[in-house]
Formats: sequence, structure tokens, C-alpha cells
Amino acid sequence: MKERSSDIIARDISRAILGGDLNIQESLQSERDLAAHYKVGRPTIREALQRLERDGWITSRKGMPAVVKDYWKQGNLMTIVTILQHEEEIPDEFIIYMLELRVSITPAYFRDALENSRLKVISLFVPFEDVPDDVHGYADFDWHIQHQVAMLSHNPIYLLVLNSFKEIYIRMAEKYFMDPAHREASRQYYHTLLEWMLKGDVQQAEQTIHDMMITSIQLWKQKMNGGNE
Repeated sequence: MKERSSDIIARDISRAILGGDLNIQESLQSERDLAAHYKVGRPTIREALQRLERDGWITSRKGMPAVVKDYWKQGNLMTIVTILQHEEEIPDEFIIYMLELRVSITPAYFRDALENSRLKVISLFVPFEDVPDDVHGYADFDWHIQHQVAMLSHNPIYLLVLNSFKEIYIRMAEKYFMDPAHREASRQYYHTLLEWMLKGDVQQAEQTIHDMMITSIQLWKQKMNGGNE
């Protein structure tokens, strides 16, 4: 499918903001000047600016050019998604941020799903024994588990958050699981978690998930430090 001109323009402007060509609180060109620069009509520019505002990059002003926002403080989920889509390789720091986010939300949606659909959650782990011991196998399985468990939760916000990060989540998981030690730690974690779920001990399952999320952060920080604590 051919990419829309407004999407191309929005991406170009967001890259200019990320690259420092447009600074926070700096005014963009007027719609007329942007239309002349990109050789498109003003409705196309207006559509691009609306997308940039929706995604947390700019603030529109009636009768005046839009202004670049402090996207780290005033952005939203789509701001983060756009930032990471511009990165050819996910920065190590972002993986830490995402792992820290998982500490906060993963135990919660697992608990919710287990309290309401424990057998369905357990059934999701059946294919694990056939998962190949490689990066893609683990990344795909981990995403599938997280997505399906969030879907079994009664709180739709968890699923919406995960859906926002699908492409990025898998890219980060692939980078994380490149280390065989990380795959082995996850394999042991899945087995332990499954044991608690089979026993019906939701509290211990939730604690196991939380502990593994903390361990994942420690493992990644250790990798960032060249294998040293």
C-alpha cells in the first residue's frame, strides 16, 4: 500500500524534532510555507500536523504556526512508539525502561487472568516445549503469552498498551533473547510459573512473575556492563 503524503511529512517533521533541527518550543513554518516546501496542498499539511499533535509532538495554535512540545514530558504512548520506530537498533536504555514497565503491569494482568480464566492461561504454555532454542522462537512465544494473557484480563487497558508496542516489543525481545543465558533463565521461569498455576496458587504465580521481571532487568544491566555486576 502506497504511503500517504501526510504520513511521510509527519515522519519527516518528527525526525527533524528528534534530530534537533527543530527545538522544543520552536515554531514550525506556517501551513502555507510547509505546503510550498513539500509541494502538496494545505489540507495534506493540516492532516500531517493533526497526526503530529495527536502523537504528542506539537501543539497547534489557532491562526499561528504550531509549536514543538517537550515530547518527553508532554508526549504519549505514540510518541514513544515513533521514537523507537526511528531507531534502527533499540537502545539498551529503552529496553531497561520497558522491562521496568513490565514489572509494574505484567504481574497485574496475569493475576487478573488467572483469577478468571486459569485453565485458559495454563493452556497457553502447552506449546512451549516445542519452542526452538533460538532468538525468534523465544521472542514470538513471549509476545504470544503476554498478548493472550492480557486479552484474558478483564481490564482492556493492558491489551491496548501491549498492542501499542507490538512491533517494538518483539524487536526488543529478540535483542534480549540473543543471550543464551537469558533464554535459559526464561525457560526455568516458565516451568516454575506453570507449576504454581497448576497448583492454583495465584499469589505465588504473581510473585514468581514479579521476581522474574526484576531478574530480567538485572540480567540486561549485567549484559550492558560487559557481564559484570
